[in-house]
Amino acid sequence: MKNLELYIHIPFCIKKCDYCDFLSGEASAFEKKEYIRALLNEIKYQAYDCEDYEVSTIYFGGGTPSTLKAQVIDSILQEIYKYFHVKKDAEITIECNPGTVEREKLALYRLSGINRLSFGLQSANNQELKMLGRIHSYEDFLESYDAARKAGFENINVDVMSALPAQTVISYEITLKNVLRLKPEHISAYSLMIEKDTPFYERYSEDEYIRAAGGKPKYLPSEEEERRMYKLTKELLAEHGYNRYEISNYAREGYECKHNVGYWRRENYIGMGIGASSLFENTRFHNTDIMFEYRKCNFEREDEEVLTKKAQMEEFMFLGLRMTNGISRADFKEAFGMEIEGAYGPALAKLTSEGYLEKREGRIFFTEAGIDVSNTLLTEFLL
Repeated sequence: MKNLELYIHIPFCIKKCDYCDFLSGEASAFEKKEYIRALLNEIKYQAYDCEDYEVSTIYFGGGTPSTLKAQVIDSILQEIYKYFHVKKDAEITIECNPGTVEREKLALYRLSGINRLSFGLQSANNQELKMLGRIHSYEDFLESYDAARKAGFENINVDVMSALPAQTVISYEITLKNVLRLKPEHISAYSLMIEKDTPFYERYSEDEYIRAAGGKPKYLPSEEEERRMYKLTKELLAEHGYNRYEISNYAREGYECKHNVGYWRRENYIGMGIGASSLFENTRFHNTDIMFEYRKCNFEREDEEVLTKKAQMEEFMFLGLRMTNGISRADFKEAFGMEIEGAYGPALAKLTSEGYLEKREGRIFFTEAGIDVSNTLLTEFLL
């Protein structure tokens, strides 16, 4: 059977964070109940085309999935187990915000089959958390993390963010060291993006423009400070035994996020829930992003695009080269019936000669210098 990944979107939050542009927000008990009813129906609907697939990962994202009762999460999983072929060793992750889980809820998660947690800490500095619009404190995180360990979870990710307004290199270093003291299996380290249609955009977009133009921003860290934070992340995490396996993701050996690796390798995945995206049999599509329509059980594919061979090749390169072990020549040939040089010879030669790309043991990957400027270099792989 072929591999399949499932993403379950839970769009509810106690309060939406000021930097967040995800499809999420607050909701009443009735709205949540109606949404879950539609989601359970969608699980049956999507399973119809997946009879020949075996589910290797399930990921609950949001929003804040952990705001729902554990019994509700269990009902979703039971429906998935009923209608999909789920591997016995499937990786099942739920995103949790500190302060929204306690030991009893976490124990119920484990009984439901969840074996991986992802905590959205972002910062160990309470002033920075308040500025982000987070409703938890660092102390809340420590309590939730401790409860997770006591509940028996042995695979935990912690998210941290750099380049925050008023953040210093020292305060970011303190956050990293506090997280490292806890020895989570996985750390995701992201740089803040100022997204449109968010309170942060209204506050800091001008500052972002000044920084991008090489000027001195008023609130955001300078480009030099951001580079120092980036370098600090790589060095500190490497010192503590974390392998950088993707641009923003670090893991102890054997604890790489299987769900995300599948995404970067273009595995088939089905997204369920409002606005959720899918890649299935080289076709990309997404669900409606209108709550009223979703609650009416409108599961029609929107913006459906059957990917051309050219688009598939570009995705293969863009996504695969995000991983530090890069892409496999053999996988490219198997997927497209040609050697990789047949499509990308000049680009590969150019980036290799410039020291950004390395070829070894049948794989092609960015060097450290290449990873640092990968967003710019990836345009070389547009056909």
